Amino acid sequence: MIDLNAYSCGDFYDEMLSAPGEAHGHAAELAQLLSEMDEDELQARQQAAELAIKEMGITFTVYSDEQGGMIDRAWPFDILPRIIPKSEWDQAEAGLKQRVQALNRFIDDLYHDQQIVKEGVFPAEILRESKNFRSQCVGIKPPLGIWAHICGSDLVRDSDGVLYVLEDNLRVPSGVSYMLENRLITKRVFPELFESYAPLSIDDYPTQLYETLAELSPREIERPVIAVLTPGIYNSAYFEHAYLAQQMGARLVEGNDLFVDQDDCVYMRTVSGPLRVDVIYRRIDDEFLDPEVFNAESVLGVPGLMRAWQAGHVGLANAPGAGVADDKVVYAYVPEIIRYYLDEEPLIPNVPTYRCMDPEECEYVLQHLDELVVKPANESGGYGMLIGPRSTKSEREAFGRRIRVNPRNYIAQPTLALSTVPTVIGKSIQPRHVDLRPFILSGRQIHITPGGLTRVAMRKGSLVVNSSQGGGSKDTWIVDIGDGSK
Repeated sequence: MIDLNAYSCGDFYDEMLSAPGEAHGHAAELAQLLSEMDEDELQARQQAAELAIKEMGITFTVYSDEQGGMIDRAWPFDILPRIIPKSEWDQAEAGLKQRVQALNRFIDDLYHDQQIVKEGVFPAEILRESKNFRSQCVGIKPPLGIWAHICGSDLVRDSDGVLYVLEDNLRVPSGVSYMLENRLITKRVFPELFESYAPLSIDDYPTQLYETLAELSPREIERPVIAVLTPGIYNSAYFEHAYLAQQMGARLVEGNDLFVDQDDCVYMRTVSGPLRVDVIYRRIDDEFLDPEVFNAESVLGVPGLMRAWQAGHVGLANAPGAGVADDKVVYAYVPEIIRYYLDEEPLIPNVPTYRCMDPEECEYVLQHLDELVVKPANESGGYGMLIGPRSTKSEREAFGRRIRVNPRNYIAQPTLALSTVPTVIGKSIQPRHVDLRPFILSGRQIHITPGGLTRVAMRKGSLVVNSSQGGGSKDTWIVDIGDGSK
């Protein structure tokens, strides 16, 4: 039998056990089930999940220099669900709604009056040197004043057990398809747990996504034509693009499937002739979106798309230019942004952050590189970071030089003691560090999917949860009763 008394999370906050063998109230039923299960059965269930993932074709693509190209891999999944009490989730949900409202108002302000800059709350220098501010979007008024319709703000729990926002993803946040598939797989391999728990449903996400996108339609028709614009089969998130299109009943298209006519309307080429497209859920970056406006060499986008959007003849989600807030230096100012636009205190705190563009804070960072995590402003996927305690002297020296050359491009944060959750490793259960990416849909209403995508650092001691760097995922359960049981 599995001995939970042997499970030790050290100095980290564990989300199942408060002490060896002692479960938090909301995780008591899961702990009891595990204590009655032998190691062979645990391993068999994990293997059954991995087989189901292969049968269902749930994959992601990684880019490998060693292999000389791209590799499709089965989605890494751990069968033990992460359980969060609804009372905690309600607080997080309120904080996420507050945050996305403030960020959308911030983006809209930057492309119009820039009052937050004029009043000295947000430094002009950051905006002036922003890689994702699109001057082509100045003055454009998207429907409902919303720029980031789909957002994923990553949450972490530190050793104090308190939730923090680690970063915001407002360009093309990914992972929601894996969240949905994780639930289906968990139902296969742990059906008896659903007799003890009633996790809040996530099944209506595709419907909510469709309805959010449909609100952007320039035509008042019963069922707008919605297209998911993908870079193609070699993109790392192509599985998700195809999955969401299928779930919504939308068209999956590449750039060369679309064209803009002389009236600035977007059409899709079909065997029956041109079909007008009302809304595009674009999964390609701004610079490749329209070769007439951005990168002239792009073959991924649609010539004239920006003209059609500006004319109000097509809806785009997320709106071009939304990435101006998807900047880790902007992240450091989100508490001030919330106070400025909403006149409220942030409900979820940021991780304490040093802004290297501030000379005093920069000097502190340079003197403490061995203790801090340093992040560039616009990298994603865990790339380009320095994790100080695990770095070499030469790596720290190289980072120090980069910071001195371009301090605006870097922030630094304490090395977090991320919370842990039980994870199946072979025939045993071991603690692994996690974060959480909830998905926020902004339209006439704001919808937040209960839970989100829990990402797991599968390597012992690792804090890197990204799948491209060896991370995995779990199903995330929000349970509606305080002790987690029916």
